[in-house]
Amino acid sequence: MIKLKTKEQIELIRQSALLVSKTLGMIAGEIKPGITTLHLDKLAETFIRDHGGIPGFLGMYDFPNTLCVSPNQQVVHGIPNQTPLQEGDILSVDCGVLMNGFYGDHAYTFQVGEVDPKVKDLLETSKKSLYDGIRQCKAGNRIEDISFAIQKTCESKGYGVVKELVGHGLGADLHEDPQVPNYGKKGRGKVIKEGLVLAIEPMINMGTDKITQHSDGWTITTRDNLPSVHFEHDVAVVDGKPQLLSTFKYIYQALGIESDEENEFS
Repeated sequence: MIKLKTKEQIELIRQSALLVSKTLGMIAGEIKPGITTLHLDKLAETFIRDHGGIPGFLGMYDFPNTLCVSPNQQVVHGIPNQTPLQEGDILSVDCGVLMNGFYGDHAYTFQVGEVDPKVKDLLETSKKSLYDGIRQCKAGNRIEDISFAIQKTCESKGYGVVKELVGHGLGADLHEDPQVPNYGKKGRGKVIKEGLVLAIEPMINMGTDKITQHSDGWTITTRDNLPSVHFEHDVAVVDGKPQLLSTFKYIYQALGIESDEENEFS
């Protein structure tokens, strides 16, 4: 069942989403060769608790950590560990926060030092597809209008769109209806209505769209071991239009990046 949110509830979700955003911004300044993902995880847990939140992933479905950290060919759900990051890696960091009874949940894929130009194109295309999808998140459209926009952008470059993993509704539960695939057909799926809140999250592979689940029960990698990229924003339908509840601005501030990509969704 889809749970539409009041404007007051949307503001509470925004507070949780913004704490995730600030956590990712703090993490951004720490990601460099030689740093371990377990170190990043401990920093994130402390930051979230110090700012009045509860780590949303820690203990969820028995997940053991605050962050999902997925380098290179890992798609999502990677478990933090003691392996140092290396120059040229990419690292998806997915974070959740529970605060005031509502969740925030979003993700960014970081470059570790300088990365291959082909990987940069994968990053840029995947992030572009996220915003292409968000533009379709307006009252009267259907869920797969979002899906189709993401798929079209990524497959036009020959990239693989992961089929088994999807975005989702967001609110008092981390995963609510409806599911939001990153592939689909225009005009199909549930009607998008005022008050809908979604976590839209393209998971895009450089090569095949096929993935492999590992024996730890969490880690998912590309079947051809080529890189995978993951970006995620929390979006609400307010006055019929998509409005971002999360932001990458804290990441960009930490990295010295200027961007106006979010302006149309404020």
